[in-house]
Amino acid sequence: MKNCVKDRSRLNRAGGQAVLEGVMMKAGDNCSTACRKEDGTIVVVDQKFSSVRKKHKLLNIPIVRGVIGFFETMKLSVSTLNASAEAAGLEEEVRDTKAQKWLKKHIGISVTDLVMTISVLIGFALAIFLFMVIPAMAASFIIPAEYATWQALFESFVKILIFILYLLLISLLPDIKRTFRYHGAEHKSIACYESGDELTPGNAMKHTRFHPRCGTSFMFFMILLGIFVGIIIKNVIPGLSGWLYTLIRILILPLVVGVGYEFIIYAGKHDNLFVKVLSAPGLWMQRITTKEPDEQMLEVAITALKCALSEEFPGFKDTVAHYDMKTKETIPPAVSECSDAADNAEDNSENAEESAENTNEAAPSEGVSSEPVDKDIDIQATDSSSEKENGNDIP
Repeated sequence: MKNCVKDRSRLNRAGGQAVLEGVMMKAGDNCSTACRKEDGTIVVVDQKFSSVRKKHKLLNIPIVRGVIGFFETMKLSVSTLNASAEAAGLEEEVRDTKAQKWLKKHIGISVTDLVMTISVLIGFALAIFLFMVIPAMAASFIIPAEYATWQALFESFVKILIFILYLLLISLLPDIKRTFRYHGAEHKSIACYESGDELTPGNAMKHTRFHPRCGTSFMFFMILLGIFVGIIIKNVIPGLSGWLYTLIRILILPLVVGVGYEFIIYAGKHDNLFVKVLSAPGLWMQRITTKEPDEQMLEVAITALKCALSEEFPGFKDTVAHYDMKTKETIPPAVSECSDAADNAEDNSENAEESAENTNEAAPSEGVSSEPVDKDIDIQATDSSSEKENGNDIP
C-alpha cells in the first residue's frame, strides 16, 4: 500500500468520518456528507461549520483548543449522522408520524435528533463506566493500595483490554462492519489526496487505510496517556477511595483530551521516530476499525472530499445530486455528466460528417478512381455512428 506525501501543503487540509452508508469530509468551514442511497445513486449534504475559536482567539491556546475541538467534533458528528440518515432515506419512515410532528412543534427537533442526543449521552455514561469505573474498581480489588504504581498500571491494562474487546464485538455487527469499510474509504481518499495523486477510486485503492490522525488513534493515545496520569494521581494523593479517584479522573479529562489533540495534530504533520512509536498502537487498532472498501465506497468518499474542497475542484458540485435539509428534497445535478458525454459524442459525429463531405468534394471526378476515398468515408461514417450510439448508452 502507498503511504507517501508529495505535497506537504495538503496535510491536515481535510478530515472526515464514516457515517451511515457514506462519508463526511470537512475542509475549513465546508462539511460535505455523501451517501449511497438504496437505488445506487449518490447524494450530498453540504453544511457550514465554523469553529468558535475563530471568534475568540484566546480559545486557540494549545490544550484549550483541543478541548474546544473535541466538543465541537462531537456536536458535528451528531449533526452529520442525522444528515446522513435523512439523505440516505433512512428517516422517511418516521418523518410523518405523530411523534415526529409533536417533537417538531413543541421542541423543534426531529426523532433522529432526539435519538442521536440520547445516544451521545448514553455513550458518555457508558464510556465513563467502562473505561474509568470498572478498571479502577478492578485494580483496587486485586492490588493493595500501597502498590500505587502497580495499581495504576493494572488499571490501564484493564482499560486497553476492554477497549479492544469492545471494538472486536461491535465489528461483528453487519451495519458496523459496513461503516468500518466506509471508514477505510475515508482514509484511503485522504491519503490519495495528500499524496498528490488524481482522485479516482482506482488510485485511492492503492493507498493505505491507516492514518495517524484517526479518531481511533486519538482514543488509544488518551488511554496510554491515562497510564501516566493515573500513576501521578495515585502517588501524589495516596489512599484515595475508588469513587474519589474516578471523580478526579473525570475532572482532569479535559486536560487529557487537550494533550491528546495536540499530539494528533503534530502526528498528522510529522513522520519522525517519536511520532512513529507513539502512533503505532493506534494504527494497530485501526486494523479493527477500518476495513478494505470497494470502489463504490471509494467513489462516495471521493465525492464528499471533492465537494468539501470545492475551490480545488470547481464545477464538481454541479455534477452530483444534493439533499436540502430544510426542504427535505433531493435536488438533481445541475450538470449531467451523461448529457455532456452524449453531447461530445454528437459533436464528434458532426465533425466526422463534415470531414467526410470535405473529402468528397476534394475527390477527382474524372480519370482517377475514387474508390479509396469512398472507402474512407464509409469508415468515418461507421465510426461516427458508433460513437454516437456509445455516447447515448453511457449510464
